Amino acid sequence: MIRVLVVDDDPLVRSGIAMLLAAEHDVSIVGEAGDGLVAVESAGDLAPDIVLMDLGLPLLAGTEAIRRIADSGAGRPRVLALTTFDDDETVVRALRAGADGFLVKDSAPTRLGEAVRAVAAGRSWLDPAVTSPVLDTLRRQQPWERPGDGDPLADLTPRELDVLRLMAHGLSNREIGEAFVVSEATVRTHVSRILTKTDSRDRTQAVVLAYRCGAAPIPAFGWETRP
Repeated sequence: MIRVLVVDDDPLVRSGIAMLLAAEHDVSIVGEAGDGLVAVESAGDLAPDIVLMDLGLPLLAGTEAIRRIADSGAGRPRVLALTTFDDDETVVRALRAGADGFLVKDSAPTRLGEAVRAVAAGRSWLDPAVTSPVLDTLRRQQPWERPGDGDPLADLTPRELDVLRLMAHGLSNREIGEAFVVSEATVRTHVSRILTKTDSRDRTQAVVLAYRCGAAPIPAFGWETRP
């Protein structure tokens, strides 16, 4: 079962989302929260697999709650951002905070289960309604804007760059190993070094960085990465 924590400041919306997910055969609702502070606390106490996080929260903004969960270390839950805002800057802020996916509320009834399963499986989910403008924004922006930094991919070896490119194309560790005729353990080592050298929280952030630096072509439609 996929354990889900539902976070939304509107009790009716929160209960409606919980009911939709509870009807899924492989989803279990382990808790609900109505503000960002409770969301962060519950994410630690309840150990959900997925936090379904509204961005317009009281006490602590959804983006900051996502950041704190993303910074909580190994074993932290994955976060699917859920909001009525569908502008590209909102999506980029949520992704940069550490969100593993983004779903517009208008799409939730038909795509909610699919999005939760994708994120729970280690993939990234970006609502088709916002995919194109978000990728356009990523294309225009400069890499993570850290003063004093040069090329954020400069420390990667040629093999690590190749691995990153295949990650950006959505290949799993097993598939990357098959492409290079190396073990899956070796690929995991490469991925770990890529995350460390690029100061990326996770695989998703590294892939976004690859797009923004031009190390991999931005796909025309959709976006999905696999573990």
